[in-house]
Amino acid sequence: MHVHFLDPYRPRSSPIHTLDARIKLILAGAFILTAALAPNGAWPLYVLLFALVYSAELISDLGPFYVLRRAVLALPFVLAALPLIFTAPGPRLYLLHLGAISIPLSEAGVVRFLSVSLKSWLSVQAAILLSACTSFPDLLVAMRALRVPRLLVAIIGLMWRYLFVLADEALRLLRAREARSGDSGDPRLKAGGTLTWRARVAGGMAGSLFLRAFERSDRIYAAMVARGYDGEPRSLSVPQAPPVQWALLAAALLLLAALLALALLFWA
Repeated sequence: MHVHFLDPYRPRSSPIHTLDARIKLILAGAFILTAALAPNGAWPLYVLLFALVYSAELISDLGPFYVLRRAVLALPFVLAALPLIFTAPGPRLYLLHLGAISIPLSEAGVVRFLSVSLKSWLSVQAAILLSACTSFPDLLVAMRALRVPRLLVAIIGLMWRYLFVLADEALRLLRAREARSGDSGDPRLKAGGTLTWRARVAGGMAGSLFLRAFERSDRIYAAMVARGYDGEPRSLSVPQAPPVQWALLAAALLLLAALLALALLFWA
């Protein structure tokens, strides 16, 4: 089976892959909601949530580090919460000296920043695991089966498909640039001219990429409409999930609710 390099789905025969897409979607949403609602500084809860998601990663047969490596890519975005260390009220943990300026680091701010980082990391792992174990068409069908608004599902589906259109057009432009860039063989000379020239060419490529992707996406949409597309994902039939899978879903939701209730009771 050919898999596009941008497609996160990795076909396997693991128990996670064979779960109904609706159940996986609900479980991922419940896990992310539990992590988001967890109080700051509830370290035992974060450890338990990590144990749950990492156990699912091992069962999914994706490898012990497949999801962990990709989840690290989301950590730089957590830096947006870095000002909490300096602005949160509470006892001073450390006084940072920057020349003539002294900035206090609050203990509550550090706890809040670490909590936000761990919550984000856990949530990203759940999302990556869901996308790696469930094909995108199955996710769209699961969204409609769970009564997600039709317009929202259509927007998500088109956005996903046009992402590949944009990537393909970008690869074509890069191949064309490499084919037209001479290489002298001297490692001191970069192919394609000076840095200013390369920056100007990159700007032109960005504009050309937008125009070409826009025109191609318009042709693709016209072809989809000509073949009967009306915004509704189609499938031969929505498969019925076995009762044992619904029982597993109920047990998992009860476990997450119990963990969140205990965390709110002891750390809120």
